[in-house]
Amino acid sequence: MKTFLIKIGKAWSVIRRDGVVRGGRRVAEAFAALFARVEPGDILFISGGVGDSARYRTTHVAEELQLKGFRASVTVQDNPRLLSYADQFQVFVFHRVLYTGAVPKLIARLKELGKTILFETDDLVYDPAFLVHMDYWHQMNALERKLYEHGVGGEILADPYVSVATTTTGFLADKLREKGKTVYVVPNRLSEQDIAWAHTALDEKAKDKKPETVNTVRVGYLSGTPSHNKDFATITAALVALFERYPEMRLVLAGPLDTESVLNQYADRIERLPFVPRRELFVNIASLDINLAPLEIGNPFCESKSELKFFEAGIVGVPTVAAATRTFREAITNGTDGFVATTTEEWIENISALIADPALRARVGAAAHETALEEYTNAAARNDAYYEYLRGILKKH
Repeated sequence: MKTFLIKIGKAWSVIRRDGVVRGGRRVAEAFAALFARVEPGDILFISGGVGDSARYRTTHVAEELQLKGFRASVTVQDNPRLLSYADQFQVFVFHRVLYTGAVPKLIARLKELGKTILFETDDLVYDPAFLVHMDYWHQMNALERKLYEHGVGGEILADPYVSVATTTTGFLADKLREKGKTVYVVPNRLSEQDIAWAHTALDEKAKDKKPETVNTVRVGYLSGTPSHNKDFATITAALVALFERYPEMRLVLAGPLDTESVLNQYADRIERLPFVPRRELFVNIASLDINLAPLEIGNPFCESKSELKFFEAGIVGVPTVAAATRTFREAITNGTDGFVATTTEEWIENISALIADPALRARVGAAAHETALEEYTNAAARNDAYYEYLRGILKKH
């Protein structure tokens, strides 16, 4: 009953945020995932739901492993056949899974069979102590908070039987090692379908080039989730200064984002984009001249975020200015394939350079495209230590 109430709360929030049509479609997709076919194999990824987090951490990683010769499948924790999969796989990866419903029974069965259980996270939501740092926590309804009150998957992580974890960034890996786990960093990467969609978006952009007489520069922040209001607020002062300095600047915003009232004076120069299916996301990003990735530097939830905002823009040749978190500093070669900024002055300086110099935008965007292809695609993945670990397990069975 608890899980059901939580799902109802989340569904209501999605519909309220995205509207009946778009929100209803997302809820329907989540329901359909319950009954998606699961082929027996080596590794089963189990997620607490659907969405970008589940896509990157289960579907995309499963594809990466398939390209390396593993038989990997994906399901959700509410799948009514979940318990039957205990005999069909050797390795079980739990991503943002609530310790409710059939999950405790499945884990008990896996222990009896001597199967391998991996804990997987791309965020700090497994530890309730960090929730105070999550902006969205303060906006959730009571039913949604039930999902997080004890940490998502915290019981699985605390189980001594679970000795290995996977995650997205070095920052998160360090946090998990503090829990006594062996950790493999498995970065977020673009799927083969993503690459195809990105190339289509680039082709469409090439056919629909702006006339030379149109002198606007589109600076965009595509937030994606309702947890980024405080992140966006960190660059409000910079955006005000840039609006005043560059009349050609247009600000493009997507996702459930509340802008501060100080920006209302530029409303005629701000474009709002609705939630779109993933294939259209790349079209929206490609329509930008400059991509922004602000985060609260020093906030542990923000420091744990991956570099996906950088490579999702890079794959369509759009340069990014990002907050100088540890992850972005490690991913971006500052001034070559993107820029990182700490202070308001650095945000203004970096964005100004890109607005004023189309050649710089093209050069940095092209370098970001190469970085995305070489470092952030499943086809180019090189997680050799992780692959060897998995092969070692499978050889024993």
